[in-house]
Amino acid sequence: MSGFTQLYQQAVADGALSRKVKELIALGIGIAVRCDGCVAYHVHDALRAGATRHEVAEAIGVAVLMGGGPAVIYGAEALQALEQFEPQRRPAAVAASSPLPGF
Repeated sequence: MSGFTQLYQQAVADGALSRKVKELIALGIGIAVRCDGCVAYHVHDALRAGATRHEVAEAIGVAVLMGGGPAVIYGAEALQALEQFEPQRRPAAVAASSPLPGF
């Protein structure tokens, strides 16, 4: 497992794409390929890398578009993970400014 951990750390390190962008890509792929473990993990890490609620929501939308009907279920799981992890990262005042109803 340590080999995969090293591969992961190198893959998501800042480069031509930021770590945040790479985590959003990983989230989208996780949703599209229906990877249960990937969804919450990459929502959490995208937030830690500085992604906003709106950026995560847009990544989920693109993933659902590309993954079709089955991806809707995993997109919903990603939104649940966002609800769980986001309050740990930002003040309540920012949450009130979301243009997405209920988010």
